[in-house]
Amino acid sequence: MAKTTTQKTKTRTKTQPKAKRAAAAPRRERNTATAPAPLGRLDRVRIPATTTVKAPRAETAPAEEINEGKYVYCIIKTQQPLTFGPLGIGAAPSDTHTVTYRDIAAVVSTTPMVVQDPTRDNVLAHQRVNETVMQQHTVIPMSFGTVFKTDDDIIELLRSAYDAFIDVLTKMQDKFEFGLKVLWDRDQIIREIEEEDEDIRRLKGEISSQKGSTYFARMQYGRLIDAALQARSERYVAEIFQALRDVSVASRSNKPIGDRMIMNAAFLVGRETEHAFDARVKEIGQRYDKLTFKYTGPWPPYNFVNIRLKLERAH
Repeated sequence: MAKTTTQKTKTRTKTQPKAKRAAAAPRRERNTATAPAPLGRLDRVRIPATTTVKAPRAETAPAEEINEGKYVYCIIKTQQPLTFGPLGIGAAPSDTHTVTYRDIAAVVSTTPMVVQDPTRDNVLAHQRVNETVMQQHTVIPMSFGTVFKTDDDIIELLRSAYDAFIDVLTKMQDKFEFGLKVLWDRDQIIREIEEEDEDIRRLKGEISSQKGSTYFARMQYGRLIDAALQARSERYVAEIFQALRDVSVASRSNKPIGDRMIMNAAFLVGRETEHAFDARVKEIGQRYDKLTFKYTGPWPPYNFVNIRLKLERAH
């Protein structure tokens, strides 16, 4: 039976003109209760309806030494001024609100004009705002640590990159990102390969018997095992991508993390096909009983938004 668990992942978009930017935000994990399915287990992180988490107190320099700035979380489409409550980064949760230009707006909060450290608490506050706004709006998430001096600077950003923002907001309308990581037990897969491949099984017998020099047998055994693992990994990944193709708008393959992970992917999914995507992931998890699936979302489309070049040209 496949093991299907969840943990939340995130990457950042590359929108960063005229702004102070900290290092990339670390990934976030959440623990949720697991619910058994008939043949497997699916436990996907979902965005909560309300948020009660409070941002922690952070050490800051004396007020007279720090100027206030505007921390930008995301860009949305709206003509009306909006507020989202005390959710933002700060010594205490700071109020989040919009700064508008025409029919688009930046979601911001007041913050000291300093480089924000990407601590777990700060990153959670950044993500918390994006998740809250995403419940009712299509968002273009900004990189962690994006700070402007004034509202006028933010309005200039929105003005100069207006066409780029509108284009992305239109393309991402009613679409979310879901993450899917696939892991395996390498030793278990090697044992299966040894049982299935006669040449590998013979070489392993020679090495185990210790008859004569085993150097060349070990070298050949290692090459054959590596090739077999690579081929099997590529086959699994190709089959999973193919199985999810018709229930997603787009997909992206990121570099796997660690020796156990064979797939680290993001999928762009329309609101109307979210349930179909969920069901398909369940089916895949039940089909591959030797693999572990970590399924997360919905998220803002971090892996599918990149307007860096347009923004740089606008300045």
